Amino acid sequence: MKTSEIMAMLKAKHPGENEYLEAVQEVLESIEDVYNQHPEFEKARIIERLVEPDRIYTFKVVWVDDQGQIQTNLGYRVQFNAAIGPYKGGLRFHKAVNPSMLKFLGFEQIFKNALTTLPMGGAKGGSDFDPVGKSDNEIMRFCQAFMLELWRCIGPDEDIPAGDVGVGGREIGYLNGMYQKLARQYHTGVLTGKGMTWGGSILRPEATGYGALYFTEHVLNRAGKDIKGMKIAISGFGNVAWGAVKKSIQLGAKVVAISGPDGVCYVKDGMTPEMNDYMLVMRASNRNMVKDLADKFPAQAEFRAGKKSWSIPCDIALPCAFQNELAEEDAKELVANGCFCCCEVSNMGCQPEAIAYFQKHILFAPGKAVNSGGVATSGLEMTQNSQHLSWTADEVDKRLHQIMTSVFEQCVQYGGRPDGTVDYVKGANIAGFMKVARAMLEQGVI
Repeated sequence: MKTSEIMAMLKAKHPGENEYLEAVQEVLESIEDVYNQHPEFEKARIIERLVEPDRIYTFKVVWVDDQGQIQTNLGYRVQFNAAIGPYKGGLRFHKAVNPSMLKFLGFEQIFKNALTTLPMGGAKGGSDFDPVGKSDNEIMRFCQAFMLELWRCIGPDEDIPAGDVGVGGREIGYLNGMYQKLARQYHTGVLTGKGMTWGGSILRPEATGYGALYFTEHVLNRAGKDIKGMKIAISGFGNVAWGAVKKSIQLGAKVVAISGPDGVCYVKDGMTPEMNDYMLVMRASNRNMVKDLADKFPAQAEFRAGKKSWSIPCDIALPCAFQNELAEEDAKELVANGCFCCCEVSNMGCQPEAIAYFQKHILFAPGKAVNSGGVATSGLEMTQNSQHLSWTADEVDKRLHQIMTSVFEQCVQYGGRPDGTVDYVKGANIAGFMKVARAMLEQGVI
């Protein structure tokens, strides 16, 4: 296999799908050498089969807003690979959602899910619906209309969606309620990220952020550093960023920046638990303005309009918001200001040029490894649902910690360099790929 040949074929078949093509190229460049050491993979055309989705569902979503106006959006579900388990991946509601974005996310999900050691395949879905400024009733009506089209494509042993950008506990509740009405069966395991009174798992809302900090702690410890007292800059203030801030505080680090579309809040002395709790209020408001934090805590937080978290001097950068949010110039600014570690928490949060720069100068780890704690805890929620049990917080946290340690160890195993350092990008890609490729090979040409 030559990466250049595969990419030329894909660019001809899928012109303009830049996010998807970028994600595929990043993986193929990492695995090319090991792939070519296995002629059985080439004979079975594993790569050609792996890079294409199993199927893509596209549907219109028609709903009525509070003014009585009929609105139409597009909805999608991309099912990518089920070699090691049922399809598993989040739903994203954002105005920028398109097939390319969801194919990129679904492709990444294959390897992320494989890294968790749990039996889950890759998928992603969502809509170009923009939740910003919408009322609760509008969001409910949209979710119900979305599920009216999606429900026949999913199931507890077929495809289990979860939340993602724009889809939190509220949205999962509305989606799940409509699914139960349509299916006329109570399937607690059809969606994950559910409420605690109807099948949800303790710590699922915090899991992505918690897992990211556990992985970051491993990266630092291997480099001989302690996270306690470190200054951390975080982008976003949604569910993932909230969990990351919460665990950072618990570990003794200082979160000095969170950001939004309107700018950044600089918190000189670090975020407090009260400020962390207020992030939930900010998210639920649908205003999407980080300035609200500075308005609520004016003595502690300074709002800087139009600026990014990466403009704040820090030791550790954690992109938690959106794909390609951190550019090369941001990477250079971070390094110049003393940052020595960047762990992606959002999917493909750093642009390729930024990743290349980081890998030459500081510690860097990719989203598919760092943020895998979210889907791992979704898998734990599925297990609890199938057993009709609810584990304690300590049980869930212990299992999450074990999974993130395993993910880290796989990255070290496959990404170790002769000088003792680790290429975490290469390690994550190869570890996830080898598990899926072997499963595909053993199950024949399907």
